[in-house]
Amino acid sequence: MDMNELLTAISTGLTAFTATNLDDIVILMLFFSQINHRLQKRQIVMGQYLGFGALVLISLPGFFSTVLFPRPWIGLLGLVPIAIGLMRLLNADTDDAEANTTMEPDGTHWWKGVLSPQTYSVAAITFANGGDNIGIYVPLFASTTGSRLLVILTVFFSMVGVWCYTAYRLAAVPAIATSLTRYGNQLVPFVLIGLGVLILIDSHTLEDRGLAVLTLVLSGMVLLHLIRTMGQAPAMLPSDVEKS
Repeated sequence: MDMNELLTAISTGLTAFTATNLDDIVILMLFFSQINHRLQKRQIVMGQYLGFGALVLISLPGFFSTVLFPRPWIGLLGLVPIAIGLMRLLNADTDDAEANTTMEPDGTHWWKGVLSPQTYSVAAITFANGGDNIGIYVPLFASTTGSRLLVILTVFFSMVGVWCYTAYRLAAVPAIATSLTRYGNQLVPFVLIGLGVLILIDSHTLEDRGLAVLTLVLSGMVLLHLIRTMGQAPAMLPSDVEKS
């Protein structure tokens, strides 16, 4: 690969990543504003890499001129942020109480971040929000050579780190941090639910009658499960809140 091809591949990777991940900055900022003993910086970064890696992996068959799933089926992933948003909305009081407890130092037991549900939640939301990514990456990979693909993927995964750092620094800006800290807990569930609805609409999932019925059934099952879980959870006594 000569210098011109290298520069072309780099610019292609930068353009494709930026165009498909601008909305991730907002989501990442919200995540970083919610850091407490349950959600830590490493879990957000690892989740972002896992989710984006899954998007790239499912798009790679485009390099071999194969598409795994039609876009309306991919749109069903919009149920993931909806379910997480509903769960956080129904458990808002518990999350606020637990957020006041002491956070484990971010440098200890780093491997727990890979195995934690919080990491997989971030990864699932990143993946679910990637319908447009797949739609662009599949034809992009299909039209490139092996050496250019390697450069593009290197740019992609480097930009994930840049995106995480940028979102973290923006969330630390005093004016932004104050607003996110004050309203973040209340805002995040609605942002996630809205994100899921937009994914369903943008992927034309609801235009398919069968998928629309499946979406309603799955949504109802998730909601019933969450309500049942809330009903079975023991109520937190005032003394417990004070101790926490």
